[in-house]
Order: sequence, then C-alpha cells, then structure tokens
Amino acid sequence: MLPKKLQDKIETRAEEHSLRSLGLRQDLLDFSSNDYLGFSRSKKMYNKACSILKQYNYQANGATGSRLLTANHPLYLDTEKQIATFHNTPTALIFNSGYDANIGFFSSVPQRGDVILYDALCHASIRDGISMSHAKGYKFAHNNLQGLEALLETQKKTNKTNAEIYVVTEAVFSMDGDIPPLKAVATLCKKHNAYLIVDQAHATGVIGPKGKGLVQELDLEDLVFARIVTFGKALGCHGAAILGSGELKSYLINFARSFIYTTALPPHTLATIGAAYSKLEDNSDAIKKLQDNISTLQKGILDTQLTPYFIPSQSAIHCCVIKGNKATKDIAALLQQNKFDVKAILSPTVPKGQERLRICLHSYNTKEDITALVRLLKEFLTS
Repeated sequence: MLPKKLQDKIETRAEEHSLRSLGLRQDLLDFSSNDYLGFSRSKKMYNKACSILKQYNYQANGATGSRLLTANHPLYLDTEKQIATFHNTPTALIFNSGYDANIGFFSSVPQRGDVILYDALCHASIRDGISMSHAKGYKFAHNNLQGLEALLETQKKTNKTNAEIYVVTEAVFSMDGDIPPLKAVATLCKKHNAYLIVDQAHATGVIGPKGKGLVQELDLEDLVFARIVTFGKALGCHGAAILGSGELKSYLINFARSFIYTTALPPHTLATIGAAYSKLEDNSDAIKKLQDNISTLQKGILDTQLTPYFIPSQSAIHCCVIKGNKATKDIAALLQQNKFDVKAILSPTVPKGQERLRICLHSYNTKEDITALVRLLKEFLTS
C-alpha cells in the first residue's frame, strides 16, 4: 500500500483535475512535440548517423560506463568540438539531458555565499539545480529588467566582496514561448560584474542564423558565461551540452555530479547529435518553413480576434490561456477528437489561473492545418 500521505496527494491531484497519467502516442496532427524541424523523422539524418558510426567503426550498443571511466571515446571529443565550433565557443561538454546539465551546473558552480538571480519562469531543472546549490537564489519578475537591476543593486550593497553573482534566464521560455530582452540583461550583468547563464533549449535550431540561438543572433557570446543547449527539441535526438570556457569545462568534469556519476550516452546517440548539427549547417529550408508557419499562426490569431487569449510569441511555442484545469483539458480533448494533437498545460505546472493550451509549430505542419486549428479554437473558445 502507498503511505496515506502520498495517497492523499494523489487524491488531491485527481480532485483538482491535474492528475497525470501516461497515455499511448496517438496518430494525430502534431502540434505538441518539440520536434520543431522534423529532424526526429529525417531519414537523411538517420543515414548520416549510421555513416558516422561506420566511420568510427563503432558497433557497441552502450557506452559501458561514465566518461571518466570507459566511455570517453574519440566520437565524444569530435562531437563536442563540432558543437563548440557551430556555437562559436571555446568548448562544449555533453550531458545526458538538459535536466542533467542544469542540475549539474547550478549545484556545483555557484558556491556558498554566492547569489543566483533567476527569472521567475525559468525551467524546473534550473530551479532544482539552484535548490541543490549552497548559494542563495532570488527570483525576479518574468523579463523584468527593473526587478533584476534592483536585485543586482541590493546584492552589490549587501554581499561580501568575494561573493559572485550569477544571473540566469532562457532564450525562449518553455511554457510562454516568449523571448527575454537578452541584450539589456547582458548589459546589466556586465555593469554589475555578474555571470550570465542562458538556457537555449527551445532556441537552438529555431532562432538565429542556421538556428544557432539567441546569443549568437545578438552577438553576445563574449558577455555570456555559460550556455545550455539541448538536443531533444529542434535537433530531434537526445542529450545536452554546456558551452563555455576551457576552465569551466574542466571544473564541471571535476565537480558536476550529474556528469561524473552517470553512464555516458551511447555512441549512436552521439552520432545522431553530430548528424543533426551537420543538417543545421547544410540545410536552412526547415528553419524557413518553421518561420513561415509561425507567421501563418500569428496572422490566424489576429484575423480570428483570438489575440486576448494568446501570450505574444515569436518562437515555435504559442500558448492559449484558458484558465481552469477542467476547462483547458476539455478543449484539448475536443481538438484531439478533431485529429489535432494539442496538449493542455495544467496547474501546478503553471500557476492557477494560467492554465493553457500549448501549441508547438513545426516545419512539417501545413498552412491548411494551422488555419483549421485556429478556426476550431475560435469555435470552442467562443461557443
């Protein structure tokens, strides 16, 4: 039997219409996955990954251990070099997931007495990493430059002279789909001698030249201490990397527990990552199609007068705020009955009153399907 305290929590979730369960993947029109460029279904990318494995003569199914023990084969080193070159950074260190990268960084880099200032809508993996740190964390209102500067000024007055300040934000926020005023944030960090960290999970492959991300689009590489890029979104595979200096990479290898104490990614995952980056280098058609589809959805929202429901977004993520777990789930179910795979995002994942439909666009969505989706939304929201 499950302990009563745990059973009570499950029952509360059920009463609040927020109980999660695992359902089978359905054959619907995809407006929910993070596969923004369709790379996960690319046969060319699959074949490229196979050719990389043959090139390195790898036939192993698993990594056989951590990178510090048996898994640090040449493909790891070459893939990290490829990533670093693409993102114009001295080094890259691959982690098993974006979650592992964030908890590894934030639990090990900021030290006791240091301070972490983070956007209120930062991802759960960032917040979990901060909670594991010995540093103190303070959040500022979402994308609020005045709030961030006030915290920076306060810390400057109250902190010890040897305390470091770290500021963390995202290039695209995963639940709102919006973009921070990153150039202004970087300027504030430079002014106050703070270290800036940018999570580019939902920007990699989507924003900037060849999908290099917001930092490179704004030419801010020299003002950012560390970037987190993930491969499970637009790149269509798995894993993540922390980008930064050689000194930072050495530190993480020695102190990031989520890197040290885990079995490494297998060779075929690394080959797929390498194939994804090669595809970004050689083919911008998918990015252009995605951007066209974003414009189509934005126009549809405007034409159907649904703007008040939507959080403004220039990314592949667009959120229609409905309010209430049951109401949001009901409209998501209606859309799914009409073959549109749109998922409900419920509290407590988002605050109460901010429950929403999260619409993810892809290069392979058709303009006709996007237009039909908007028309259905209009019908269900106003009926």
